[in-house]
This record gives sequence, structure tokens and C-alpha cells, in this order.
Amino acid sequence: MINVVYFGTPQIAVNALNKLINFNDINMVYVVTPNDKPQGRGYKLCPPCIKQAALKNNLKVLQTDCIRKDKELIEILKTSNIDFFITFAFGQILSQEILDIPKYGTINLHASLLPKYRGANPIQRAILNGDEITGITTMITSLGLDEGDICLKEEIKIDANMGLLALSQKISDKAPFLLYKTIKGLYTNTITPQKQSNDENVVSYANKCSKDDMILDFNQTTCEFHNKVRAFDCCGNAYFCFNNKKIKVICAFPFQTSEERKPGEIINISKDGVTITTKDSAITLKRIKPEGKSEMDAYCWVNGVRLKVGDFLSND
Repeated sequence: MINVVYFGTPQIAVNALNKLINFNDINMVYVVTPNDKPQGRGYKLCPPCIKQAALKNNLKVLQTDCIRKDKELIEILKTSNIDFFITFAFGQILSQEILDIPKYGTINLHASLLPKYRGANPIQRAILNGDEITGITTMITSLGLDEGDICLKEEIKIDANMGLLALSQKISDKAPFLLYKTIKGLYTNTITPQKQSNDENVVSYANKCSKDDMILDFNQTTCEFHNKVRAFDCCGNAYFCFNNKKIKVICAFPFQTSEERKPGEIINISKDGVTITTKDSAITLKRIKPEGKSEMDAYCWVNGVRLKVGDFLSND
């Protein structure tokens, strides 16, 4: 049996855990995740998604908000005869002391084709930049930011209308199998990790997305506008402002027009959506969520606020 400890936090890492424990030669010794956090109006303590999945599978859970300083947890890991640590969207930096614990090393799954998009938000950055191909990479974790030696890669196609939720699911579905291949390959010495290129022409960074990244502007191109909607479709949603209220865009589609018009003009209203000009063409808003209201069709919203064809929308 191969003794493994799994480090993870959010929903995207759950599927890999659930699949890995079903391989007959994997023994999941512990699952490590952050402490429960207060959420909602009542500030009720809520466990991370990984903890919930681990407990459903009767796995032992260790929790910490700063693993590098958690001497008790580190000592538990040191005395547990571990072959591999697996990290997937864990969110905490491991010290060299921790990386040295497992016999065969620490494997990290990163949601890009390294060395492209090292850093915090590789999935969203790929969508924001309009990439047609992304992927997943397993690597040997080092102290540098996603700079470890590469074990395996797998490409993933990004469809034109695919958003963060769908792409994250696709990555989640493929992750456990690439992780298992990596574990077996390193365990049997049939995989030789390769050094990453540090050539500045191929290395890029996926900096953490900010609130500014979520602001929509009809002076953007249709592609830029659409990519922002896709990149934040399940984590707050990109928005524009109207009458000093945020209008979150849940679903939108590019609309091609050759007419030259000023950005922000409503050129069509129907039950299929509301079409508004952009810097270079137009975008059709399908589903939106006005501030303080429930999600609705854009058609219902424009009728409610009495907008008509020829009116202009612009950020306040």
C-alpha cells in the first residue's frame, strides 16, 4: 500500500480525494485542511468542502490555519510513515521541514500547463485572457511559487462559452487520474520529473483576481466583456453599474454587428436577451442579478427599469 496524506480546501479538490481513495493500492492516512470558518448571518462554523468529503468517507482529518507553525500537526505527520503528500488547492505554503517528511516527496496538482500561469488564479486568468487551451500539471512541490519539477501534464480545451464553473468541473474530473498516474510513476520509478523552464518568454503568473477584475465596461471589446462574465460565473459575478446599483451579469453571449455605434447603446430587446454595443461589436445579456434583487432574465430587468432600444448603459 502507498501511504498518502491529502492537503486541500475547496470544492474543486473534492473529486480527486473521492477518486483516489477508491484505488486499491492507495491508503489515505490523513486529510489536512484549514479550520472551520464562521459563515452567514449567524456566523455558524462551517467546515471546508474537503473536510466534509473526508468525514463522509470516514477519513481522519487534521485541521490548521498555519501548517508551517503547527508543531503538533507536523509531529503527527513525521511519525506516520508517509510515502506522498498530495496538495490540490490547499491555500497554505508548506515549509521545507514539511516537504522533507514524505519518502517520495510532495506532489502538487496545478490547474495550468506550467510554467504558464504560476500562482493563485490560473483557471480564471486563462478564461480572462481568452485562451482556447489550458490544462493540469503535476509537479514536485518546492519552496518557489509553482516552480517544482514537472511530472505529468494534460491539455484541456476551453470551449468558447465555457465559464469558471464548467472549466473547474472539467479539471476536477481529470485531476484524480493524473494524480494517480503520478503517484504510481514516482513510486515505481517510471517517471523522471523534468526541470521547469525559467525562460521569461514562457513563464507567466496568474495573480490573484481583484475586485477591479470583475468590473464590466461597455467600452471593452465584446471578447473582453464576455471573458469577464465567464471568468466569474460562480464566484460573485462580473458587474456593471446602472443608477448607482451593481448589475451582475450571470450569462451573456457575443453578438456580431458591423454597424458603427457608440459603446453602451441598447440595439435590441427580446425574450432571448438584451443586446448592447461594445467597443468593437455587441454583447447580448441573457441573465442578470440587480443589486438587492433575485436573478432574472435581462429582458425582464430592462422592462422593469423602463429601458428601450436607443438608450445607453454606462458605468456610473
